[in-house]
Amino acid sequence: MTSNNSRGNIVITGGSRGIGAACTLVAAREGYDVCVNFVGNEAAANRIVQEVIAAGRNAIAVQGDVANEADVLRIFAESKERLGPVTGLINNAGILATEGRLDSFSAERIARVVAVNVTGSLLCAREAVKAMSTKHGGAGGSIVNMSSVAASIGSPGEFIDYAATKGAIDTFTVGLAREVATEKIRVNGVRPGIIDTDIHASGGNPGRAKKLNHLIPMQRCGTVMEVAEVILWLMSDAASYVTGTMIDVSGGR
Repeated sequence: MTSNNSRGNIVITGGSRGIGAACTLVAAREGYDVCVNFVGNEAAANRIVQEVIAAGRNAIAVQGDVANEADVLRIFAESKERLGPVTGLINNAGILATEGRLDSFSAERIARVVAVNVTGSLLCAREAVKAMSTKHGGAGGSIVNMSSVAASIGSPGEFIDYAATKGAIDTFTVGLAREVATEKIRVNGVRPGIIDTDIHASGGNPGRAKKLNHLIPMQRCGTVMEVAEVILWLMSDAASYVTGTMIDVSGGR
């Protein structure tokens, strides 16, 4: 259960690697207990959990595909049962497929990217609202959605389907923020730019981040910790009057 001095229990989807793992560690540092969701790499999730526990906070790893409603329900149920009431959600889980043009994409590829990046985010946010909204007897909380600068640049020739899902996340963030603003829930989003994570390998180009430094005004790619720090600020009381806002973490791009 959540310890007495905890700032709350945050569910972090895709929390075993990349930005999600960084969010987990920053959340622990800031005094939160954490439910680390993962889809396949249990060993990585367990390593992150052990780091959180070593930092003096409670953490659990819960397997689940956010595109699957039954898995989402189980993630939130286990989080509540083992850590206490959910007070925050970092909607981080997302995928991209191999680089290419739209005219080469299969329907199956597009459906999977949309299912994880859009449907998964909506399902997780739905359960977070049920847990946190004063309308449902909750005490309030915060949701941060993971978008991308791809939403504004479109990612032509690379990941148009991924970019389209992130545009959907931008719209969803604004709409949900206004929908639950009187229920003590804040909803915001971050739009990372080119960040040095292994998601680029998923697209078939593991060295992509550093190759694109010349496109960034700061002339370098970002780190996962730089994104995580912004996300945890949005989760905190320091951002108590911030909702429906998207923050670019992109080095000026």
